[in-house]
Amino acid sequence: MPANAPTTRADLAELATLISLHAPYDGVFPLRVPGVAALRASRVAHEPTRAVQQASVCIVAQGAKTVGIGDTMYEYGGGQVAIFSIDLPVAAQITRASEAAPYLTLRIALDSVKVATLAARVFPHELPRVSDPRAVYIGDADVGVVDAANRLLRSMSHPVDAELLAPLAVEEIIVRLLRGPMGARVAQIGRDESSLQQMAKAVSWLRENYDQPLDVATLAALVNASVSTFHRQFKAATLMSPLQYQKALRLQEARRLMLTSMLDASAAARRVGYASPSQFSREYARFFGTAPIKDIQKLIKETS
Repeated sequence: MPANAPTTRADLAELATLISLHAPYDGVFPLRVPGVAALRASRVAHEPTRAVQQASVCIVAQGAKTVGIGDTMYEYGGGQVAIFSIDLPVAAQITRASEAAPYLTLRIALDSVKVATLAARVFPHELPRVSDPRAVYIGDADVGVVDAANRLLRSMSHPVDAELLAPLAVEEIIVRLLRGPMGARVAQIGRDESSLQQMAKAVSWLRENYDQPLDVATLAALVNASVSTFHRQFKAATLMSPLQYQKALRLQEARRLMLTSMLDASAAARRVGYASPSQFSREYARFFGTAPIKDIQKLIKETS
């Protein structure tokens, strides 16, 4: 088939049908291949859901979604691909979905080593460089990507196919993305010396040490950059400052602890690194829109 040919309605309809088979009701359904999942949502969300979006490629068959990162909003829907090249705290909201036509997505985790190996084969002489350092890319899914996604999902019905053929389909999807309009950006995910991969190292450190005092100088030294250069590159990639990134991680983890471990606000605040309960409550209310106790009570009521 021609490279980068437009996706047809029939291609997307098949993708939607296959995702529906693996995601029979609302939720996230891990499939037989590690890092691959089918997602379904049959209702429009009236409020955003805050979470950490892991590095991944999302191929949307149907419906639409917005993702807020920092002060920037991204929107994507059926027939599009969203690539998140590093882990990012996001405010996600389903904007088009219904029982008859739910939001349906195939999500594939991105491993930088695998991307680097495939990028070296696609670009044997020199990896392309890009001037846009952002870690989020939205584009149209071409027919080759959707066809490979369909074959990937079909293989999930057979354990042997899932073991032998599905990983090849995942690699094909990455190769087709590398060869497409977003290829230069995707290639940066596996390029060790790229500013994007340097910021991925900093993000990894922050995720592992979110409860510790933030030392930007330590993070800058980790990626061999000056403090000013690090701060500029980090914000260019993640659309937020290191402090804002750490705060998002802390508040989301505190919310999880209050919901799943029944901790009160003060205990959760201490667990995630806050020395002042009052500061925690103020920042929590700004981030989630309401005070910790009221927010948790509302969430419990919605899920009961």
